[in-house]
Amino acid sequence: MRRRAPAVLSALLAGALLLGPQAAEAEGPSPASSAPAAKAVAKKANVVTPGDFTGYGFDQCLAPDQRAMNRWLKHSPFLAVGIYIAGDSRACRSQPNLTPAWVSSQLSKGWRLLPITLGPQASCQPRFPRYDDDVKINPKPGGNGRYFQARQQGIAEADSSVAAATALGIAPGSTLWYDLEGYDNSNTHCRESALAFLGAWTERLHELGWVSGVYSSAGSGIKALDDVRVNRPGTYTLPDYIWVARWDGVANTSTSYIRDDGWRPHGRVKQYRGGHDETWGGVRINIDSNFLDVGRGSVAAPESRCGGTRVSYPTYAALRPATGNQKPSDPGQVKALQCLLKEKGEYAGALTGTLNARTLASIRAWQSAHGFPVQDRFTKANWMSLHAAGGSPVLKRGSAGSDVRRVQRAINAASPRAQVVVTGVFDARTDTAVRAWQDKIDLPVSGVVNPESWAALRSGVR
Repeated sequence: MRRRAPAVLSALLAGALLLGPQAAEAEGPSPASSAPAAKAVAKKANVVTPGDFTGYGFDQCLAPDQRAMNRWLKHSPFLAVGIYIAGDSRACRSQPNLTPAWVSSQLSKGWRLLPITLGPQASCQPRFPRYDDDVKINPKPGGNGRYFQARQQGIAEADSSVAAATALGIAPGSTLWYDLEGYDNSNTHCRESALAFLGAWTERLHELGWVSGVYSSAGSGIKALDDVRVNRPGTYTLPDYIWVARWDGVANTSTSYIRDDGWRPHGRVKQYRGGHDETWGGVRINIDSNFLDVGRGSVAAPESRCGGTRVSYPTYAALRPATGNQKPSDPGQVKALQCLLKEKGEYAGALTGTLNARTLASIRAWQSAHGFPVQDRFTKANWMSLHAAGGSPVLKRGSAGSDVRRVQRAINAASPRAQVVVTGVFDARTDTAVRAWQDKIDLPVSGVVNPESWAALRSGVR
């Protein structure tokens, strides 16, 4: 049975089908629209989600309000959130917080969104249908044994999911996830019709320019997909990503139910803990916990500083002029200091690698401007302050970019034992080092570098 989307979503979908997803996105306002309106539309374009990411996420049926999302962004380890956008079988049909503005706000703040559809479920799933007006996947194989009706249902769900995502402003090229709850894999028609449904769902999403993801239990839907991949390749079209429900409490993407090589690298999400309450920033939400490794994983673009000058070190030494028995400071680290001060507009000399008079004057000026004792010595606390100078974006596991490098260098200056490899990716080692530093200076141990942590780094608290 082909299910129809509401009228508004159907109209949006019709435009996408006629023009293609990219054209529908770029169509913009009519010629009669004003220029300011056109600029407003362009300004609101959203990034593809979840993109390249390795880190923590949570899902909760009802999209949290903005205050909760802000508090959790600032204080929780999570940077991805599952949201139920479509499907007649979802418990949270009413989503008062889930609007285009909500979606744009989360994406602009750095959240990765996982849009979920919970529509027809496997025919042998005992807990569904949930309502009088939702249906199950049709288990009849049909005359050719290809489960035509189940496939048609999968196509219809893909259409309605794309329409819902488009209406919310989710960008084409993003991953849409189908939630297939656990079922009995030993029931042949139940299993095969579910696989036919998911295969058609994936094919249709690809036709429309979207990426396909499937959530299911490790022992049923995910195992069935993996068995097809290995034992019956080409029988059904497989999703691009899998989201494994395996509540073993281990925050990784592994499970013994499927083979290690499937959907790797960077093709898996694992729901490792089921419904429970967590409180971050004074806001409590009942969530499932997930670990993601998707796209290319979290990646950072390479950088070059001052014509290739090295500025990243596993530890940073206190620098002082050579006097008496005092050996000259490491020329490499002095050069790094000169480079960083030059970038801040505090040093105008050449990168000599020696603590000359001009460099010492710049050191004293930096110390005076940032509340440190003024002396001809650049301390570890001073290094922390210099590396942390700048903006204060919230960073956590999965974040990537130049701001992460600032944190990694500052933590290496703060804690000689940390020796974080400065990659620009907030990885497990960075998370551990940040937590150890937070614990040492009596900040909440969250692994999140929020404004409070930035302030401590800039103050050289170690």
